[in-house]
Amino acid sequence: MKHEVDLSKYSLRTDLAIESLPSSAIPKGIKVSTKKQEEITVTSVLVGRKGSPVIGKKPGKYITIEFKDITEEENRKKVLQVVVKELKKMIRLESKQDHVLIIGLGNENSTPDALGPKTIEGITVTNHLYELGLADSTYQRVSVFTPSVMGKTGIETSDLLQKVIELLHPKMIVVIDSLASTSVDRLQKTIQMTDTGIHPGSGVGNHRKEISKEIYGIPVIAVGIPMVVDAVTIVSDTLSFLTKHYVYTKKHMNSPKYKLMMNVNYLQEENTITPSEKEKLLGLLGTLEEEEMKSLIYEVLIPIGYNLIVTTKEVDFLVEQLSTLLSSAFNKLFHNK
Repeated sequence: MKHEVDLSKYSLRTDLAIESLPSSAIPKGIKVSTKKQEEITVTSVLVGRKGSPVIGKKPGKYITIEFKDITEEENRKKVLQVVVKELKKMIRLESKQDHVLIIGLGNENSTPDALGPKTIEGITVTNHLYELGLADSTYQRVSVFTPSVMGKTGIETSDLLQKVIELLHPKMIVVIDSLASTSVDRLQKTIQMTDTGIHPGSGVGNHRKEISKEIYGIPVIAVGIPMVVDAVTIVSDTLSFLTKHYVYTKKHMNSPKYKLMMNVNYLQEENTITPSEKEKLLGLLGTLEEEEMKSLIYEVLIPIGYNLIVTTKEVDFLVEQLSTLLSSAFNKLFHNK
């Protein structure tokens, strides 16, 4: 039985281009390529003008790097190499004297939103040395700026940046910000970089003026990591995990090995539930498609104000790790030493 649910009222809280792609065939005007290096996956999404309205993303290039872990040193080094390599494709300058302005968006007093300001703290700045004629030619001309958030300053971030740009006249802007995702799996394990700029706060429904080439007349590269998901995503993913756990348990329940194992990662193997099994497990909810399920959960949580924005309990530690990763990547990219 097919259930009709009005999806127009459901707004996905995501800043990631790969999450905006349809689950079926890739539409015209969009090119997607994926490559994998051990446990690191790099997906390139090229959005043309025809494909832009289909997925709700501006025309341009979106590179997404997905990884499992950066808390272990060797894994972190591998991810760092990939990030630097992909940044080189996105950020192209003619000489070391080309001035790059790096912006750290976000609220340093809110840990999930502090990725931008934290990254800025670790970036080597050299613009003042160029002004004094003391710069080493192996160092890129770099300045940084943390504009904070409108709720604290009372000033629209885009307008504030306009004045800074008029003062410094940079050749390029790089914006670093925390993002929102519609997947728990990608939370703090994904880096997106794009040449389309950014809409601060759009992923959590707090729309601000965009920061882009169209506004300032110079290239704007945006780099972000999803730090939060909403409650709709968590509930929806939990139901999906429930079905996979059910199939896995049914398949292995008579296995002696399964009975001895306390913590089984059932996501490591493919566990597809049949429509009839899903309906038996979840009842009427089991007859809904994934997007219909999300829409229903959204309609349940929104009226009572329970579609909370959520992060992980290890967010303090991970923000430090991820911001260090990004600042190291920019230092390696811009400064030969």
